[in-house]
Amino acid sequence: MLGVLDRILNRLEEVIIVSLIAMATAITFVAVVHRYGASNSANVARWAGVHNLPFLKYTANWVYTGLVAVHLSWANELSTYMFVWMAKFGAALGVRTGIHVGVDVFVKKLSPAARKPVIVFALLCGALFTGVIGTLGGLYVYELDPDQVSPELEWPSWIIYLCIPLGSYLMCFRFLQVMWRFLRTGYVPHQGHGIEYEEPRDTAPLGETVPAGEAAR
Repeated sequence: MLGVLDRILNRLEEVIIVSLIAMATAITFVAVVHRYGASNSANVARWAGVHNLPFLKYTANWVYTGLVAVHLSWANELSTYMFVWMAKFGAALGVRTGIHVGVDVFVKKLSPAARKPVIVFALLCGALFTGVIGTLGGLYVYELDPDQVSPELEWPSWIIYLCIPLGSYLMCFRFLQVMWRFLRTGYVPHQGHGIEYEEPRDTAPLGETVPAGEAAR
């Protein structure tokens, strides 16, 4: 049952990240095309008027009028919020997949037996830090004025800042999850150049044990 819930959480995490970055990219693209289309169509209309090209001038003015009628002043604000939410959940995904930058020169110089407490301590520090940030973020969201809204979208500010406690607590959970799997299997997720991510196993294969020293690789 826990394995099923874990897989559901993994997929939900990935879907949220992919959806946010895809929608933010699309909105940013449309906003840029809209902005440059409006300014360039106005320039073309002026140029056509100077060179006595009435059809081109009419067409450029028609395009300019149509684009100006579409208000996309909110697009930049919405895409910014989407990227912020994506970054918070992406940080949790980074803990699960081991893609965060880490300095392991010191750990590699230790014996396999000495590496285990160092790795556990590092993971606990990560869980403590993200747990504190999540708690402080939750208090900040709780104390926000309910009537405070964003400038363009006029969304309640607590909805926007809710990504801080949610993302931080998810990171805290991922640190504890990685630590638990490391204590059971000796495996810590890690990615490098040209190395594909391998889904962590809760238990080592029958008759096989994963030495703790492999965690730093």
